[in-house]
Amino acid sequence: MKSFKSNAWLLPQPVMVIGTYDQEGKPNAMNAAWGGQWDMKEIIISLGSHQTTDNLAKNPEFTVTFATAETMIASDYVGIVSGRNTPDKMERTGWTIEKAPNINAPIFKEFPMTLECRVKQKIDESETGCYLIAEIVNILCDEKYLAEDGKPDVAKMGLITLDPVHHTYIQLGETVGKAFADGKQLK
Repeated sequence: MKSFKSNAWLLPQPVMVIGTYDQEGKPNAMNAAWGGQWDMKEIIISLGSHQTTDNLAKNPEFTVTFATAETMIASDYVGIVSGRNTPDKMERTGWTIEKAPNINAPIFKEFPMTLECRVKQKIDESETGCYLIAEIVNILCDEKYLAEDGKPDVAKMGLITLDPVHHTYIQLGETVGKAFADGKQLK
């Protein structure tokens, strides 16, 4: 086996798009990869210093959606361009923006599923960022991405993951097994 120094190579990494409003109600979005489920109803995200962190200091509500192959270019764009420096950042994405139904944050209609979230705690907050723990208030899913059982069908969504090793995006593929079931074959 080849050895590598410590790197941020936890795989797969979600490509999360975080939506916030500034103090004037102008929507903003950023791309974040360092985050995940914290517990059954909470997520954690590692955030640097961004327009998003400025916005969250004024309004602790935000949305999280997951980039897809179809939204990849604009999702990457909101990660490399700052809302602090580019006033027309959101217009350039071409996304349809609406207010979330349960919180004061934007949703982007081009994405299959959105988490409506509220900040519960900031850990190690400094001028360079923080770890954000947030409550999932509600989950919205476009009906065309529902399975026969009425729940979200992840296989239909075309979600992408960040490859932090080669700085690429990879589309997630097919279902290969049944969680909490297939392992029973070895009992």
